[in-house]
Amino acid sequence: MLNKSKTPVTNTPPSFVRTLSVGGALLFGMLGLCALLAIIEARKHEPAPLPMNSRVADFALTNQAGQVTTLADLTNHVWVADIIFTRCASSCPIMTREMKQLSVAIPAGSQCKLVSLTTNPEYDSPAILTQYAAFYKADTTRWMFLTGTKQEVAALAGDNLKLGSVPIPPAERKEAFDFFIHSTLFVIVDKHANLREAFETTGDNLHWEDVQPRILAAIKQLESEP
Repeated sequence: MLNKSKTPVTNTPPSFVRTLSVGGALLFGMLGLCALLAIIEARKHEPAPLPMNSRVADFALTNQAGQVTTLADLTNHVWVADIIFTRCASSCPIMTREMKQLSVAIPAGSQCKLVSLTTNPEYDSPAILTQYAAFYKADTTRWMFLTGTKQEVAALAGDNLKLGSVPIPPAERKEAFDFFIHSTLFVIVDKHANLREAFETTGDNLHWEDVQPRILAAIKQLESEP
């Protein structure tokens, strides 16, 4: 009779099982630590929250098409605003060219709006603003030009957006249409009508090619907020 040999049964040593368990735990721990470090590193590069300044009050002004525009038309939109007047021959053409460049640079899909207020509403009627917008080839689906009574414009520009404007006495005017000294800021308002930031656009040692990326970054940051 042939002897039937039995295949020996190999028992895994308990020490190997413990080593395997400890190794697996260490591996998962290292993976978790790497993920945590990656999150921390990513947050280092996140922009700081923009300051929460005053809230913009409701208003009713008239756009270049003669239509009433209120704060509700800008709710749920980030928007950038400035103050100009159409007969200005100094800072206003520069600012309007910069606003035009900003309108082109805003990425497709952004819902950001642009608002230019006139500080000379007695002259800058909707018809004049239409001509002005056409001269600069403004996309008026995104960029609106607003006028109204002097008091209405001052309430939005000065009281809410902090865009100051001061008349120049005739005897002190250097140019024929040098009517006002006014702010050259672009201010940015969030989707909930909070004034968040201001950007100087003209001045010594100030270059638009440095300012525009900062405005675009602020728009992107505010559009990502709930």
